[in-house]
Amino acid sequence: MTRTNIVELMTNPNFYPHNPTAVELVQTHISYVFIAGDIVYKIKKHVNFGFLDFTSLEKRKFFCDEELRLNKRLAPSIYLDVVPISQDSLGNILLGSGEIVIDYAVRMKKLPLAKMLKTLLANSEADEKVMDAVANKIAAFHTVAETGGRIDEMGSIATIRHNHEENFAQTLNYINVTIPEYQYNFIKDYVDNFLAEKKSLLEKRVINHKIRDCHGDLHLEHICIADEIIVFDCIEFNERFRFADVAAEVAFLTMDLDFNGYPQQAESFVKSYLEHSQDTDMLILLNFYRCYYAYVRGKVISFRLDQKDIPAEERAQITKTAQRYFDLAFTYAAHLEKPALILTAGLMGCGKSYQARHLAARFGGLTIRTDVLRKELLNINPADRHHVEFGQGIYSADVSRLTYDKAYKLAEAAIKSGQTAIIDASFKRHSERQKALQLAEKLNIPFYIIECTCSDEIVKMRLEKRAQEKTNASDGRWEIFQAQKEDFDEINEIPAANYFKIDTSANPEILRQDIIRKIKRG
Repeated sequence: MTRTNIVELMTNPNFYPHNPTAVELVQTHISYVFIAGDIVYKIKKHVNFGFLDFTSLEKRKFFCDEELRLNKRLAPSIYLDVVPISQDSLGNILLGSGEIVIDYAVRMKKLPLAKMLKTLLANSEADEKVMDAVANKIAAFHTVAETGGRIDEMGSIATIRHNHEENFAQTLNYINVTIPEYQYNFIKDYVDNFLAEKKSLLEKRVINHKIRDCHGDLHLEHICIADEIIVFDCIEFNERFRFADVAAEVAFLTMDLDFNGYPQQAESFVKSYLEHSQDTDMLILLNFYRCYYAYVRGKVISFRLDQKDIPAEERAQITKTAQRYFDLAFTYAAHLEKPALILTAGLMGCGKSYQARHLAARFGGLTIRTDVLRKELLNINPADRHHVEFGQGIYSADVSRLTYDKAYKLAEAAIKSGQTAIIDASFKRHSERQKALQLAEKLNIPFYIIECTCSDEIVKMRLEKRAQEKTNASDGRWEIFQAQKEDFDEINEIPAANYFKIDTSANPEILRQDIIRKIKRG
């Protein structure tokens, strides 16, 4: 009896004693899943990928039993038993015991698709209460999950380093295919520095039994919000993927939330998990482990490009998805763990807002745009145009002073909450830049100025285009550009290490990469 014959039999509703009306087959790279009415049967494919081996009947039986045992921790009402698939004396294949056992299946109850966390999120039905309930379930599970012995070994610096080095070695062929070389090098440096700087904390995690027998695959498709919180389909085939710091498990789910566009729910989950677990050290580790898991996803998806028979359209989509995961890993690596105050300064139309927005996305910072803030302070719709003479009306010295003072207050509040603040303004006056520097010195944080420049021709083109944009808060116009240019105090008051000049008409992406690298290194 071949595997093909078994699959054909199990897609037939008459094969099952409970007489389902239809059977749906779902395949993964390691399993066949048969949805037979309200009961699901899952058999393991005859495969060996190195990190898992299902090539013998004995191994498939062992891992079916492990799947049942491990998943009963978080989904006891869903996982029912392990059922043999047998051949009777007449050669008929049946579910249950027979003369010859030819395979095994894990038997489960079907879960409602409408109640899956991913579905609820897509329908805007996963609020803070839902994320709190999930966090409570996971925190309680982590408290009682097995620890010690060989589990603790997975929390060692050597093991963590090995996992990352394996990632880097296995993605060499994808440099400048799915991961840009600068991101590969940046993440590699970040990991090396983190392991060196946080060595004592990582060792403390082992001593404090924060390395546990976790779920190992905690993403959105594996959480169901029914009458109870059900978390299913954990990793049973490789202990190395399951034994981990509980912070890594939290990072896995929040990375998946971020990737799918739900950063607020990710933040809610972390906040609730901290309240339920009181594991405050975890915050230092989250971006490190998020970076790791985003990188793993990028790597695994990149592996699919090695298949020669993939159509061009599908290959392009695989490449795009892998690039998104690697870019997310880079964002986590670039995130500033300690806040800084950054000014994007320069003349109108020189690309300050664009640079501020993109730097904030990488650093995890708050952007304070004075073009918007100025109008908010005066109860003016930010999109309303105010074409006044240079330095007049809402752009008078008095209004500008109020605007900058408010920007400093917002920046101070953000910094005190642990967030980097990026103030996007012209900062044409030495005095205003000096106030920002004094704020950074008072808060004892790093301070940087990024001056944006470009040619007058590019500025004119940008300002004319901006005038046609109905939602842009800027009132900058070519007619007053020259006046601002002649009224700008040269930036020469801070050390070179804290000052960057970026020509946004050239290749600002490359220059911004260098700025991110230097600011990250401090």
